[in-house]
Amino acid sequence: MSIALTSPGVFLAFRMTKSTFRAVPPTAIRDNVFKLIDSDWMLITAGTLKGWNTMTASWGGLGILWNKPVAFCFVRPTRHTFGFMEKNDRFTLSFFTERYRAALNLCGTKSGRDTDKARATGLTPVAGRRGFTSFAQARMVLECRKLYFQDLNPKAFLDSAIIKNYPKRDFHRMYIGEITRCLVKKEKESE
Repeated sequence: MSIALTSPGVFLAFRMTKSTFRAVPPTAIRDNVFKLIDSDWMLITAGTLKGWNTMTASWGGLGILWNKPVAFCFVRPTRHTFGFMEKNDRFTLSFFTERYRAALNLCGTKSGRDTDKARATGLTPVAGRRGFTSFAQARMVLECRKLYFQDLNPKAFLDSAIIKNYPKRDFHRMYIGEITRCLVKKEKESE
């Protein structure tokens, strides 16, 4: 299904999201967070249907901070998604079944600067209630409101082996977002 970038297309996307997902409190997440992020991977997406980008990530976490349920993720400034994270006050983390491994691999290896990731992967971008962009095929989506960011400082690395992750010295920016809504695919819709 193709989503038109017009108002009717956005409305259709919102209705589709609402009908295939149900909202649950973040405390209802039963996944092993280490597996969920490290081996299952996620898509970090920022922007609206009129302009968005997504990237695959396997670094991040979920927890409680400042008495709020939060998600934190990391984006290098060299990534196309970085500009979208900077311009928008909200982002999503989308999680998928193994069936979408190839799509996640493409979103992690190709740049949105020169690749239409939705067309290349077959993923369908959809808009959430506040304009969040996520994907119809996701099994779980965390909608997040940015609370804080911090650039990683190599002078603060206590383990010298960490620097090996940065041969180009393109140190990540960490984003902490309050999880404002957790959406899970309805049972009959799960793949």
